[in-house]
Amino acid sequence: MSLAERSLALLAATIEALGPAGEQRAGQEQMCAATAEAFAGGRHLAVAAGTGTGKSLAYLVPAVLSGQRVVVATATKALQDQLATKELPFLAGLAATRRLRPGGRPFRWAVLKGRSNYICRQRVAEASRTGLQLELAASGESDGPHDGAGGPSATAGAEDFARLLAWADRAATGDRADVDWELPPGLWERLSVSAAQCPGRTRCPAGGACFAEAARERADRADIVVVNTHLLVLALLGTPLLPPHDLVVIDEAHQFEDTVTAVAGVSLGERGLRNAGQEVNAVVAQSGAPLANSGRRIAEILREHHGKRLPSDGPHELVEALTLASARLEAAGAALRAAQPDGDDAEAQRLRALGEVSALRESVAELLGRPEGTVAFVAGTSSAPELRLAPLEAGGLLREPLFEARTVVMTSATLGAATPAALGLEVDDYRYLDVGSPFDYRSAGLLYCAVDLPPRNSPAFPPRAIDELESLINAAKGRTLALFTSHRMLEEAAGALRSRLRWPLLRQGDYPPARLLERFATDDATCLFATIGFWQGVDVPGPALTLVTLDRLPFPRPDDPLLAARREHIGDDAFRLVDLRRAGILLAQGTGRLIRSAADRGVVAVLDPRLATARYRTALLEEVPPLRRTTDRAVVLDFLASL
Repeated sequence: MSLAERSLALLAATIEALGPAGEQRAGQEQMCAATAEAFAGGRHLAVAAGTGTGKSLAYLVPAVLSGQRVVVATATKALQDQLATKELPFLAGLAATRRLRPGGRPFRWAVLKGRSNYICRQRVAEASRTGLQLELAASGESDGPHDGAGGPSATAGAEDFARLLAWADRAATGDRADVDWELPPGLWERLSVSAAQCPGRTRCPAGGACFAEAARERADRADIVVVNTHLLVLALLGTPLLPPHDLVVIDEAHQFEDTVTAVAGVSLGERGLRNAGQEVNAVVAQSGAPLANSGRRIAEILREHHGKRLPSDGPHELVEALTLASARLEAAGAALRAAQPDGDDAEAQRLRALGEVSALRESVAELLGRPEGTVAFVAGTSSAPELRLAPLEAGGLLREPLFEARTVVMTSATLGAATPAALGLEVDDYRYLDVGSPFDYRSAGLLYCAVDLPPRNSPAFPPRAIDELESLINAAKGRTLALFTSHRMLEEAAGALRSRLRWPLLRQGDYPPARLLERFATDDATCLFATIGFWQGVDVPGPALTLVTLDRLPFPRPDDPLLAARREHIGDDAFRLVDLRRAGILLAQGTGRLIRSAADRGVVAVLDPRLATARYRTALLEEVPPLRRTTDRAVVLDFLASL
């Protein structure tokens, strides 16, 4: 039998074994067969697989049967863990009992994450020997790393620290995902290391028992290696992280371009230089102080340019500050190389500090050089600005290491026909397939555009939109996810409606995101008001979510420095390839929050008349689930009242 035939047989066996939870889905079968054909034939595949398709099984089944090593890259660590603890063990049992793999050989899988996701045995040993938990309890401060998270807060006292140390002693994998309690902010970072800080297995006193190295060894023995897309991009750009492989699956591929941009770029802020200075000071007293001074000076300059693109040769004062920082990093590196620490722990500290300083010096050199095809801009917050350098195109970085070297299957519910081209594929290089969704969207609900509202930039819009929201929410009896494109509009709407609605209103920021979603999902009457972070990944099936509202079409800001540079680079077709594409994907993601199961019913309301009137509306709606469309408010209110 062909790989496609064997894959469909295993998929059918899987559905049967799932019992009442199993469901035969034409789109899933179509995607499964197409993935198998791509693996067997060596031609790339891009699959748009709507909500409810079951795309994970559709690509895992051919991966299991392919006989080759497959790297599966997901957008989130949560999905990594789901694949490794649910789908893959289930498939392993079926493949073994049905003897569907060549020779009946069982397959092995592994989850591999970035080094900072694993607790560092050497740091645990140092902390245990020095009684660091007592120091932290007293001060609430840390001279440790990093990764943008800072040190432990004052709440991370001796009890919290001791508990994590005890967990490290008995942990099987050392993976942060296995910690089953809430960690105080910064505590994990104090006991883990970044790739730059790690001196390597042979130079670390605890290298022989390293959790991260053990995870790498498991990946080397596995047939399927599950990673996040960040790690995949690092590997593609030259960091030796993954075992040899010929097949790649990229899930949630609509986000992959942004991941490439983030990973391939460079970022520098005050925190990184300050933390490096603290690491240096722990080895050579006072030698790190100049780095902290450079961090402060660079931050002062960046604040004046926050949110702006920088000229290719300036500003002059920033170039001077970076040049001075480079010299200070070189001096700190020389001091670390000359240091002669006493004992293994001190030597490990020296090597970590040297790795961090060397990585920062490389970043500063790149920021000073500004390679062709990149753009420099200031991001972060006004209080903690960051200098960033990003590539203008992702495709040029991916073609040789990814598409010319391996067969790739990319998939997403909102893939978008333009996504493969943005990632560097020519039309003849791949097959594009849209398998739809098993849900009957036309029966499930309505897509409503409020055409009677004034334009979004009109002073009359906020009060009118808030009145419209109130009417819709009352008709839905709460049960609303209200999504906003700006914090300002969220605050204005929440402030006005909190006292006017009969239904409980949760606002982004009231609780941590996971707690917010838990409260929203468990109370059928509650409303949740949130911004861009909640347009994707929110999965609340059932009666708790009946109405999704979008305050405006999610076009990117015209003054976004990176996208502005990309528009100039693309030229005449920039609106379609940059603005329209991104808005369409995000609109589809926001709309997709409504129907999450076959039993769901409800309304998506867009409070932006352009969805019904603009010349580009057809292109914008291409990826949106095919709900029935209306501009009649009375129809919407009647439908909501009937649910």
